[in-house]
Amino acid sequence: MRLARRRIRIHTERMLLRLPVHNDFRAWTALRSDSAGFLKPWEPVWANDHLTRKSFTGRVHWSQRSHDQGSAVPLFMIRAEDEVLLGAITLDNIRRGPAMAGTIGYWIGAPFARRGYMKEAIEAVCHHAFESMDLSRIEAACLPENTASRGVLEKSGFKYEGVAQSYLQIAGRWRNHVLYANLRGDRRGKTRVG
Repeated sequence: MRLARRRIRIHTERMLLRLPVHNDFRAWTALRSDSAGFLKPWEPVWANDHLTRKSFTGRVHWSQRSHDQGSAVPLFMIRAEDEVLLGAITLDNIRRGPAMAGTIGYWIGAPFARRGYMKEAIEAVCHHAFESMDLSRIEAACLPENTASRGVLEKSGFKYEGVAQSYLQIAGRWRNHVLYANLRGDRRGKTRVG
């Protein structure tokens, strides 16, 4: 039987990044519901039960199981000063062996956007991935017109690498995505993207 990994807690200047727990349901569903118009253009279509307790319980179990198995690090972003849920960031699709890579995805509630929280979270997760998990490459993808997401990736040390055709279904349609990567010990310098 595999032993559970120590529950992860990453402290940043203004936040605690930790696995979701069942008691987060009300804060999560309220923030997602209140931010629906802000989030839905950039995400896959929400299932009919997306905001239900049953769905959230499944999310918590997936998070704990994925972390224990080493396949993902799904974290809630909790503001340190008042323990308010700000959003979430996940290091997923973790590959070992010759790849030593993972992919990040993230969302933030509308009231907390453009305040530097996501940059702080991305940098903390990348540091954890490189230093504690010994990964070599962190990948990210976003819609070409999502200038906020592209900007936060670039400010966090990610470099543009290209375009993936029909990469994900977003808002019900297959969409192209721009691809970014952050490498441990990256020496590529700055890249300019049109």
